[in-house]
Amino acid sequence: MRGLMQDSPLTIDTIFRHAEQHYGDVPIVTNGPKGVTRSTYGEWADRTRRLGGVLDTLGISADGRVGTFGWNSQRHLELYFAAPCTGRVLHTLNIRLFPEQLTYIANHAEDEVVFVDRSVFPLFWPLVDTMTTVRHVVVMEDGGDAELPDDPRISDYETLLAAASPVEFDVRDENLAASMCYTSGTTGNPKGVVYSHRSTVLHTMAALSPNAFGLSVRDVAMPVVPMFHANAWGIAQAAPAAGAALVFPGPMMQPEALANLIVDEGVTFTAGVPTIWQGVLPHLAGKKHQLREIGCGGSAVPKALSEAYREQVGLPILQAWGMTETSPVASSGVLPQRLQDADDETKANARARAGVPLFGVEARIVDADTLEPQAWDDTATGELQVRGNWCAKEYYNPDAGVELTTADGWMKTGDVAAMSPDGSIRIADRTKDLIKSGGEWISSVDLENAIMSHPKVAEAAVVGVPHPKWDERPLACVVLKQGETATEEEILEHLKPLVAKWWLPDAVEFIDEVPKTSVGKFSKKDLRAKFAEYELKS
Repeated sequence: MRGLMQDSPLTIDTIFRHAEQHYGDVPIVTNGPKGVTRSTYGEWADRTRRLGGVLDTLGISADGRVGTFGWNSQRHLELYFAAPCTGRVLHTLNIRLFPEQLTYIANHAEDEVVFVDRSVFPLFWPLVDTMTTVRHVVVMEDGGDAELPDDPRISDYETLLAAASPVEFDVRDENLAASMCYTSGTTGNPKGVVYSHRSTVLHTMAALSPNAFGLSVRDVAMPVVPMFHANAWGIAQAAPAAGAALVFPGPMMQPEALANLIVDEGVTFTAGVPTIWQGVLPHLAGKKHQLREIGCGGSAVPKALSEAYREQVGLPILQAWGMTETSPVASSGVLPQRLQDADDETKANARARAGVPLFGVEARIVDADTLEPQAWDDTATGELQVRGNWCAKEYYNPDAGVELTTADGWMKTGDVAAMSPDGSIRIADRTKDLIKSGGEWISSVDLENAIMSHPKVAEAAVVGVPHPKWDERPLACVVLKQGETATEEEILEHLKPLVAKWWLPDAVEFIDEVPKTSVGKFSKKDLRAKFAEYELKS
């Protein structure tokens, strides 16, 4: 016997219509150099439908990739819906990547158009001729003052919007690609994760749950996590679905500006990486606010930071765990009922964990080679693997040999974890030798290759060392060729044109030999142990 229920597709245009029909008067605020601009979901919906017409006018193909290169704003939210609701694929480009990565990603995704905030136009335009499929560059005014060249590929966002007619949205296939993000979380080329309409709607429902962000019509949500970073953690879809008011920081990402926006706009929920909240704390401490939750992820939340917020702001930080490949929210550290009356130290320790998987995601820890399950005793560790309807099963056109999923259908996260008897996750380490700085990955191998291109360098290994603000920063361990001499400054100067500025090592240590494993590989484990107590100069 089969159920007799309706079966309608889970598509993003249903989120759009829900917000359009029921929350038209709910405000949307975007900050900028000249102050805030105010709009509503009703105005946003009209503009989003017109933006769908713009994509038609530009001749973007039926499933064409629509690139974005900008800050969190109402215009970015319009793109978040116009692209997938017309059957196209939204592709958010990370403005913090270095040029070679951006070129690779835009070409690999085959972006046909890129919408660029004027304030970051100077970062994008020098690369446009290396992006072989990009035919249009649409500039969005965000208070920036960059000069625009006279080039037929460049259009103005508002001019296009004013001339366009609104279109109907009607996506019938929930398994169509809706958006894509690229992760450089492993060595080699960045890897594309392609989200479906179905996975996005299900992730939205999970993000709305009380065990996650619990957004509702009572909330004013401010996503500080960038819309170009892992889908803004789903807030850009969850807030319209809930009818929550939205506050966007725009390019005004200075800690004081963020704190003032939280206070002045009555923000009740916000989320960002730990480094953001470290900077905001002194500007928010002691001020009257409406916050009920501060979400945090991207890297482990220092217990001291969470406790500082509890003491100085009146509420601790909520830690969540996920990755680009999990859409991204997969677990949350919301405290269960049994801990509500626990002492402060017990609560603080619980909040320092990655928490329990959200309903819809299953997790396990296994031996990475044999897939042998490890005990849930909070002592045994293994590779954390997950599965669920918003977890990726494979990458988009990956390099040869890159596999995301195990033979029995679980997604490999690359994290080493332990699990308590009730399945609460404690991230213990990472299987790859990556460095996570301010919530963003730095590839140690790419840095090593760049260092070893210096003519005086024989070997180089890069490891992460603790940093009070950025969680980790790179330390370069360099072996010079026999008879050569060099300085730290010389190595860093060599790196500057080769890698992103924020990838530059905070220090260089000259050593006699890089320790090796039994098969001749660099032993990062030994280096990390050697420099575990290393004190950075800055």
